[in-house]
Amino acid sequence: MPSERIRSRLRAGNPTRRNPDAYATDRARGHAGALLPFVAVPIPWEIAVIVEARTTISGAKSAIWATITDIANAASIIRGIERIEIVGTPDQGLVGLKWRETRMLFGKPVAVEKWITQAVENEFYETRAESDGFVFVTTMRLSQADDGVTLTSSHDSRPQGFVATLQAIPMKLLFKGVIRKAILEDLRDIKATVEHGAA
Repeated sequence: MPSERIRSRLRAGNPTRRNPDAYATDRARGHAGALLPFVAVPIPWEIAVIVEARTTISGAKSAIWATITDIANAASIIRGIERIEIVGTPDQGLVGLKWRETRMLFGKPVAVEKWITQAVENEFYETRAESDGFVFVTTMRLSQADDGVTLTSSHDSRPQGFVATLQAIPMKLLFKGVIRKAILEDLRDIKATVEHGAA
C-alpha cells in the first residue's frame, strides 16, 4: 500500500482532484489532462505542415512575375502539372482567379481547385485550396538578390478537424521531404523557362 505521503502527492498531481472543473476545462481546451489523471500534456489538435523552398533566377522581376502568374499555361511550364482548367476570372488583376489544377499523385491524376486570395504585382501572390479536410495556402514571393531574383515558394497545409489532424501527423513526420522535392522541381522548371527565354 502506498504511504500517506505518496497518496498526497498523487492527489496533488491529479487535476481532477485539484479542481473538480479541471476535467471539463481541460477537455474543452484539448488537453490530455482530461484523460490522463497525472499528466497535463497539450495535444496538437491543429498541426500545420509548412514546407518552403527557393531558387535564384537570372532575370528581371517582371519576367519572373509574368511566368509564375501565367496560370493558364502553367502545364507547359511546370512538368509536374498535367492540366489547368480556368474556372473563374476576376474583372481585373489576379485576386479571384480560380482554376482546377491536375497533378499525378502516386500514379493517379488528382485535381484540386485553387484561387488567388492576395497579390502584389512583382512581389508575391497567395493561393488557397481546400481538399479532404485540409486547407492549403501557397505563397510565391519574389525578392531581389545580389546575383538575381530569389523566388520562394511556401506551402502551408492545415488540417481542419480531428481526422485530418491525425492524417497530418505522418505527413509532417514523413512526407515533408517529398513535398519539398516537388516544390524544388517546380521552381527549377520556372527558372529554366525564364532564363532560357531571356537567352
